[in-house]
Amino acid sequence: MYSVRKMICRVGIVVLALMVAVGSQAQSKDVMSAYQSELQRLFAKVATAPTDNERYNANEEAVQLFKEALQQENSFFWRWDFGTRVSVLTASDRQFRVITWPVVRDNGEYECFGFVQAYNPKNDDYDVYVLNDLSDEILSKEEVVLGPENWLGSVYQELVETKFEGKIYYTLIGWTGVNNLTQRKVIEPICFRQNSSKPQFGQALFRREKNLRRVVLEYAKTAMVNVRFDEQVVRTVENKKVKDKKTGRTRNVQETRDEKFKMILFDEIAPMMPGMEGLTQYYAPTGTEQAYVFVSGRWELRGNAQGRLEDKRLNKEFEPIEKNTPAYQVPVER
Repeated sequence: MYSVRKMICRVGIVVLALMVAVGSQAQSKDVMSAYQSELQRLFAKVATAPTDNERYNANEEAVQLFKEALQQENSFFWRWDFGTRVSVLTASDRQFRVITWPVVRDNGEYECFGFVQAYNPKNDDYDVYVLNDLSDEILSKEEVVLGPENWLGSVYQELVETKFEGKIYYTLIGWTGVNNLTQRKVIEPICFRQNSSKPQFGQALFRREKNLRRVVLEYAKTAMVNVRFDEQVVRTVENKKVKDKKTGRTRNVQETRDEKFKMILFDEIAPMMPGMEGLTQYYAPTGTEQAYVFVSGRWELRGNAQGRLEDKRLNKEFEPIEKNTPAYQVPVER
């Protein structure tokens, strides 16, 4: 049950929306600002309220109000700002936006919530999809293709865009706390079927692994695993046969070559001790880095990656808010 104060606030927002004149960007900004203000209050409660009941009640209100806000005309072009409490990632071509956040229970378990707002070419508008976290029910997490209704909940920290033959490929990097023993990071492609706005999570873009639709790294709560997209170095070792000019004999030599690529660089993980295979609460980084390099429309796994270059974005929480940009600006043409 909503309190009287909450109901008045909700009614006030709805009335304000109904009073907006069609096509007035200034008035639309006022409406979106009202949504933003109330959502900020609710997300503060989601993050800091002392009990499960209070956090989930605030979250239920936030989900309903956010959905309402995203259904407003031109809401896609509003620049939401909730600090690190909510992740907002927008594709550079404005095809879609992913909004995600967690709710942490008293027992240390995480449940993620969110939306995908995606362009629908059929009606020349943006459709809104609610993300339903069913992580506990999803088997073979690395192999299945998922939709909004059965989503592997994550707070997405980065949206990677790569191109091949004129097509853009989108890959999300996400994290969730899972429970009081483990946490999880994912490397997960997102795509949309032709002439459809419905998102599909997981795609066969990974070489060497026939059924791999996403990369899932689950590891100990106390461990730190880095996953990031950056320009770094891969060392390639090649075995070559070289003929000795003096003796005329052929001998085998190893040549190393360092190549710089934009890549998804990540820590390899393994059990801390033998006999703990499959018990992810005992998994931690091995000290070896690996990388996925985008080659000819696929992510190709490379060993011997070297995270040598300075990366100030390491372990960043969420997408930074760009300064000195308008909060609400609708383009003249799409």
